[in-house]
Amino acid sequence: MVLAAIGHMTFQREEFQAQVPDWVPLSKDFVVIASGIAELLLGGAMVFYYKKKVYVGIALAIFYVLIFPGNIAQYVNHTDAFGLDTDKARLIRLFFQPVLILWALWSTGALKILTQKKPNQ
Repeated sequence: MVLAAIGHMTFQREEFQAQVPDWVPLSKDFVVIASGIAELLLGGAMVFYYKKKVYVGIALAIFYVLIFPGNIAQYVNHTDAFGLDTDKARLIRLFFQPVLILWALWSTGALKILTQKKPNQ
């Protein structure tokens, strides 16, 4: 997350701008910087806010859900970025977003808590 945040604000800024859907009513650069800050905070929280890692995992999963429209936009608009220069490559990438969501939940223990059956009341 921290490396991705650095990429958002420096060497991959244009690549990330290519993923911001045209329907977002904000400057693409602003969206990329804001999401980079969010990634920096989430990455830092994964390291330093360990006692509340379940909440961090849920927040990270929500973040991955919120940025998914950018991945869809890249596919639908046939936008080359991050070496994804074919529709097939862009389509395959879409299937990895749910994996990231599950990984964020699993690696923080949030998935176990979210899937626990609650005792009958």
